Amino acid sequence: MSQIGVAGIDLSSAEPGLQAWLAAGFHGSMGYMESHGMKRARPAELVPGTVSVITARMDYLPQGTPTDWVERETARGLRPGEAVVSLYARGRDYHKVLRSRLQKLQDRIAAAIGPFGHRVFTDSAPVLEAELATRSGLGWRGKHTLVLSREAGSMFFLGELFVDFALPETPAVSAHCGQCTACMDLCPTQAIVGPYKLDARRCISYLTIEHAGPIDEALRPLIGNRIYGCDDCQLACPWNKFAQLSPLPDWQAREGLGAGRIADLMAWNEAEFLRRTEGSAIRRIGHTRWLRNLALAAGNALASKGLESKERGVLLKALQSHAAHSDAVVQEQVAWSLAKA
Repeated sequence: MSQIGVAGIDLSSAEPGLQAWLAAGFHGSMGYMESHGMKRARPAELVPGTVSVITARMDYLPQGTPTDWVERETARGLRPGEAVVSLYARGRDYHKVLRSRLQKLQDRIAAAIGPFGHRVFTDSAPVLEAELATRSGLGWRGKHTLVLSREAGSMFFLGELFVDFALPETPAVSAHCGQCTACMDLCPTQAIVGPYKLDARRCISYLTIEHAGPIDEALRPLIGNRIYGCDDCQLACPWNKFAQLSPLPDWQAREGLGAGRIADLMAWNEAEFLRRTEGSAIRRIGHTRWLRNLALAAGNALASKGLESKERGVLLKALQSHAAHSDAVVQEQVAWSLAKA
C-alpha cells in the first residue's frame, strides 16, 4: 500500500450531497448507485458491526514512466489513428490487486490481535470511497471529484477494510485546489458541471465503460480516440506532477493497450479480446462495447485532418468488416463512422 488511514463511520453529513446528485440524474444508467439507498453513506448498515474503516491508497503509475508522462499522454489524444486506454486500465485489474493486498493486511492484523469481523472493498460495493478517503487524510476532494494528494496527485486506487473494532481516526488534510479550474476547463465534454459536481452522463469514462447503448451523437466527436476511460481531468491537474511510480509489476501496459492502433484492435475477434483482456478491468465491458468504442474512435479519426491516406484506408476496411455486426448498437455506430469518411 502507498498510504493507510482510518475513518469513522458517521458519514451523515455526506448524505444530502449524495441525494442531490442522484436526484439530478447525474448517475445516468448506473442504477446500482441508487439501489442501496443511503447504505452507501452508512457503513454500519452495509456491514453490520462495523466500527472503523481502514482506508488505503495504491499508486498506479508503472515503473519506467518518463518524467514527461503528462505531455506524452496529452499528445496521444492528438494522434487520431491511435486508440487511447486510460492509464489505470492498461495493466492488471486493480480490483484483484488491491483486494489481495487488503486481505494480506487483514491477515497481519488478525495475527496481531486475533480473529475479528471485517470486509474488504475495492470499488466493488456501495461504499463512499472518496468520502472515506478524505475523512481519513488520504487527500482532499478535487473539483473533478477525485481524491487529490500533495504527495501523489490523483493517480492512485482506493480500497477499504471495514472492521468491527475501534481505531483512532487519522486527521483529514486541508484542500489545495484554490482558484484553479484546469480540470473543469479542459474536460472535453464539460462533464464537470460545477466545482465538485460531475454529470456522469457526459463523462467519457462513463460513456465508454458503464453506458451500454448508443452514445449521444452530440458527444461522439468530443470523445476523440479514447476507447476506454479518460484521463484528461487528471492530465490537466497540476498536482499530478507529484504522481508516484508504483513498485508493482501489475500496472505495466499489456500489448495493444499501451499504444495500440484503432484498426489493429478492431481486428480482435471475441476470443482474442477475451484472451488479451484476461485479468484486466477492460474485460468487463465485453467485446461488443469494445467494438462500439473503437468504431466511434475510427469515425472521429476519419473526420480529422491529421490522418494519412494509407491509415484512412485501413480504418475504412476495419469499419466495413463490422458493418453487418449482429449487435444493433455496433451496426449503428459503424454506419455513423463510415459516414464521416
